[in-house]
Amino acid sequence: MRKPEVCILPVAGLSTRNLPATKALHKGFLTLHSKPIIQYAVDACAEIGIKEIVFIYSDQSCKHLFEKHFAPYPWLENHLREKNKLAILDELLKIIPEGMKFSFAEQAQPLGNGHAILMAKEIVGDRDFVVMWPDDVYINLHGKGVLAQLLDVYEKEGGMVENIMEFPKEEVIRYGVLCGAVRDGRLVRAKGKIEKPSIDNVPSNYASMGPYILPNEIMDILPEVQKGTNGEINLADAMGLAAERGMKLTGVLCDAMRFDCGTNKELEKSNLKLTLMEDPDMRAYCCDLLNTMMV
Repeated sequence: MRKPEVCILPVAGLSTRNLPATKALHKGFLTLHSKPIIQYAVDACAEIGIKEIVFIYSDQSCKHLFEKHFAPYPWLENHLREKNKLAILDELLKIIPEGMKFSFAEQAQPLGNGHAILMAKEIVGDRDFVVMWPDDVYINLHGKGVLAQLLDVYEKEGGMVENIMEFPKEEVIRYGVLCGAVRDGRLVRAKGKIEKPSIDNVPSNYASMGPYILPNEIMDILPEVQKGTNGEINLADAMGLAAERGMKLTGVLCDAMRFDCGTNKELEKSNLKLTLMEDPDMRAYCCDLLNTMMV
């Protein structure tokens, strides 16, 4: 079993759901509990020993932001040392995990998330790989991160391994949905999946959420995928086609909490939730504030 050493992070697009904050700033640099959203993905990769991250970008201004953020900044580092701001310096140095390489591939046209993954084919080479959607953050406060949990299953099961969640029928239609799903504890073995089915054609309550650990063969299948109902080339359809051809597909009900950062409203909720979970002082402040407002 080949351990994945590269992760693909699609960051192309205009981030319209997060305007006006994203007019000049990519949504990956909006903050969740005082840390850029993109940093959670990079830190999760570092936890499982990923050696290279490939950002799929849509324009040079987007690429420049990621290049600047994930590069050393000697002047600022020296300034913090001189001012004895060592705690801040420590956080700054953590931005770039030790030994991590950052690469870039362009997606010139918005042809879908599957097409974005395919843009990284040359960089990925013959390696198995991870795919993460940066605006979905998964945090386990008391144990292994979501990628580490997926890797445990991948090393035993092989094939395609992904994080899944269970939703009511009315909600699961927003996602890729597992077909022929059979649950065994936290694992759900499936025969395929379908992207955003109609409510009358829902095959299960298990939604494909990502992240994913995928065998390199997916790169050969992606060019065969026809456009979905959304007019785009979808990773979910490539995985479904691979499953139809006999590749193992395993969903994992990971022990992690999801923080949706895809829209401004969801980001506000996620910030409030994570801050209250991690910061006792803020919990006390919010309780006092609510009591004051109710008087």
